[in-house]
Amino acid sequence: MTRDRHTTGRIVCFGEILLRLSTSVGEMPLQSPGFHVCIGGAEANVAVSLARFGHEVSMVSALPDNMLGYTARDGLRMHGVDIRSIRFHAGRMGLYFLTPGAVLRPSEIIYDRAASVFAQADPECYAWPALLAGAAWLHVSGVTPAVGERAAQAALAALRTARARGMQIAFDGNYRASLWQMQGSDGADVLREMLSHADLAFADQRDIALVLKRPELARGERGVAMQAAFAAFPQLKRVAATIRTQHSVDRHDLSAALFTRDGVVVACTYQLQNIVDRIGTGDAFAAGMLHGLNSGWNDAEALEFGLAAAALKHSIAGDFNVVCEEQVQSVCKGMLDVRR
Repeated sequence: MTRDRHTTGRIVCFGEILLRLSTSVGEMPLQSPGFHVCIGGAEANVAVSLARFGHEVSMVSALPDNMLGYTARDGLRMHGVDIRSIRFHAGRMGLYFLTPGAVLRPSEIIYDRAASVFAQADPECYAWPALLAGAAWLHVSGVTPAVGERAAQAALAALRTARARGMQIAFDGNYRASLWQMQGSDGADVLREMLSHADLAFADQRDIALVLKRPELARGERGVAMQAAFAAFPQLKRVAATIRTQHSVDRHDLSAALFTRDGVVVACTYQLQNIVDRIGTGDAFAAGMLHGLNSGWNDAEALEFGLAAAALKHSIAGDFNVVCEEQVQSVCKGMLDVRR
């Protein structure tokens, strides 16, 4: 895999690596005796995309010391992700079950992550000064603290270390209401601290309304919420969000906007029909944006690439966006001819 010589440095992703168990399209759980299994997880999805785009990417996580954990590790390694910072401990693998939507029935996810190895890992097992040494970016998401208190402590320690080192930090809101409900919290306080460290945030007005405890922002103009975020978080430089209109389960319009302190950039709109798999499309967008910014592109170029990467992921089954930069650029250019 060719490395992009113009990139600014290594990217570190921290989060839980999961196994996804999916029913066949058109079937409810256990309607047939089996599931389709793949490897996934928000931060792992970003790591795989970035590695396939040619970046040096390290994944920091904790997995069970058994065949499931080793297979998940190898699933990242085969795409070029540096897996040397993954810890192995006795315990269970984090899972999630996906029932794909169809017609008027939306997709549904059930998490089975309580007491997983990642959730139970001692925050002290991550030596962040060493793990972040020489890195340019740290990428984390709001799903990690939703897994449990120990994972939250580890994420905050990573952010504080990265901030002290002057690294760039990308934070994806990735709000998981069902996981927070299991903790008896909405997560606003810990998510607010996470966002306070970020240079780049992937968030919409609902995320901003939650962390600022201003529910009216969720119902108002997107730009008003973003300006409230910039006022509250001096470190924050960019906030990016996809804009989705759903006509049916498998027909969406997808655009994106990037807000800065100086204004907003809006990308084109893709009309997506016969969607194969929506899961992981937000992670594909985040990875595409990070690819552009870490390669020295301007904001508009990074946004268009991120949106094209997200659009392309809708055509690919599984969590990972298993494409290269050239394939994403083909989407940007509207090239649909058979590749020979």
